[in-house]
Formats: sequence, structure tokens, C-alpha cells
Amino acid sequence: MDEALQHLRKDSHLKTLLEQVPLRVPQQHPDVYLTLLRSIVEQQLSLKAAATIWKRFLALFDDYPKPEIILEKEDEYIKSCGLSFQKVNYIKNIAQFAISHDLSDAYVNSLNDHEALAYLTQIKGVGRWTTEMILMFSMGRQDVFPVDDLVIRKAMVSLYDVQSEKRALINDLEALAEQWKPYRSYACFVLWDWKDGK
Repeated sequence: MDEALQHLRKDSHLKTLLEQVPLRVPQQHPDVYLTLLRSIVEQQLSLKAAATIWKRFLALFDDYPKPEIILEKEDEYIKSCGLSFQKVNYIKNIAQFAISHDLSDAYVNSLNDHEALAYLTQIKGVGRWTTEMILMFSMGRQDVFPVDDLVIRKAMVSLYDVQSEKRALINDLEALAEQWKPYRSYACFVLWDWKDGK
């Protein structure tokens, strides 16, 4: 952690933030399958709404939504916790994938970041951003940069006064994040915590 802190402090903008928010280290939270479900439930929701709907979702399944049980349930039943039909569809896709493929922590953790990205994005509804969240929050990977995350984008645009737009914006943000390697996940935690604190 000290090494990461020293490395990120070389970026004067991040150094300022690190005086306001403590550095969080990516942790492994087992159960990639459950984290995938949660990431679908929480997409495009505020933290508060996401937590409420996730709690309701778990309650539908006696606190653990096994793939077989998800697939047995009617869409309306799953939707009743506050989900859209599209999200119900994606959740069923994950359940089906868990039955027909290996979604065990041991297997997914054996993949490198690029392999995990290619493997998990085979699931319809699981895109690059969702997989990056899995890499960071479930697998504890240290060097992930989710450039499509809106909070990360807004934080970087504000912090570095980035003026570009569209594809040029993505290129500029990726170039800025190069200096954080191999600790880009850590830097993103700092940005999230900073924006959350504001």
C-alpha cells in the first residue's frame, strides 16, 4: 500500500485528493457470480436505490439467488423487487451462463484481466464496465481503469480540467491514467471517494 501511495502521489492532482481521502486498497470479495448479479441490479441507480433493490432481490430468494432457482421463477416475480424487464433478462442470462460455464471464483480468478473481460462479456447484458467492476470489486485487481464510468469521467474532467469530448475525451483520460499504472484501480477508488465525499 505504501508503494501505491508513493506512486500515486507523483501525480500532483491525486496528491491533493489523497490529503482529503484515505487510500483504499482493492480487496477480494469472493463470489463472482453474486457480484455479477448485484452489478446488474445496481446499474444506473443511485447508491441508496441500488442498496434497497438489492436487498429486496435477495429476499425473493431466501438471501441466495441460486442459478437454477432464478431460471425457475417467472419474470414478473423477479421484476417485483423494482427491476426492469431488461434487467430481469440479464439476470437470467447470468444464471444460465453459471449453469453452462464455469463461474467459480477459482476459475475466473485464474484468468488475467483481458481474459476475464473476454470471458464475462460473452454474457448478454454484461458489458465492459460491468466486468471492470467485477475485476475491481470482486477479484481485487489493482490495475483496472473503467474509462466508461461516469463518476470517474466527471472527476477527471473536473480535476484535470479536460476540455475534449467524445472519443478524444476517452483518449485523453486513458493517457492521464497511464501515469497511475500499475495502480489504476487504487486511483479510481480515490476519485470515487472524493466525488462521494463532495
